[in-house]
Amino acid sequence: MKTPKVKPSPRLRVTDLNLRKAAQRLLGQSLVSTEMQYVQKVLGASATQEQIDENVLAVRRLPWTSIAGAE
Repeated sequence: MKTPKVKPSPRLRVTDLNLRKAAQRLLGQSLVSTEMQYVQKVLGASATQEQIDENVLAVRRLPWTSIAGAE
């Protein structure tokens, strides 16, 4: 019996629009610009939707000094 092939999750560009949409869907509100810059810096140019979701949720749990100080 053959094992089914697992398709890798597609990679998306980490743009302001994609982050805004993820934040609205997950948090019900937008991220501030500093939070968006932090997530973009952590993820780089592209990421899977799961990675974007994890980081959007995680950035709200981080202390503000670690986000603002990362710039």
